[in-house]
Amino acid sequence: MMKAYETLFITSPLLTEEEQKAMTEKVTDVITSKGGEVETVDEWGKKRLAYEINKQREGYYTLINFKGNNDVLDQLNHIYKITENLFRGIIVKLEK
Repeated sequence: MMKAYETLFITSPLLTEEEQKAMTEKVTDVITSKGGEVETVDEWGKKRLAYEINKQREGYYTLINFKGNNDVLDQLNHIYKITENLFRGIIVKLEK
């Protein structure tokens, strides 16, 4: 049985609109390719960071609600670690 999660990731504000969309598609593709289901994608846009990351004071925030299993979580964490211009990513299990 798949559990409900949400993931929030922050990318560089210097990316173009197309690059931001490609980054979001990359994350949603990982979820669906591992058997998960994307429920909602909510782009929050540019926001000020609490502290500087890679000499940037702003980041582009995207929130995705999805259902998935451990394979999805492992692959997302891997993508968050290795992807250039992706500052931070977090996955939280939703209680229902």
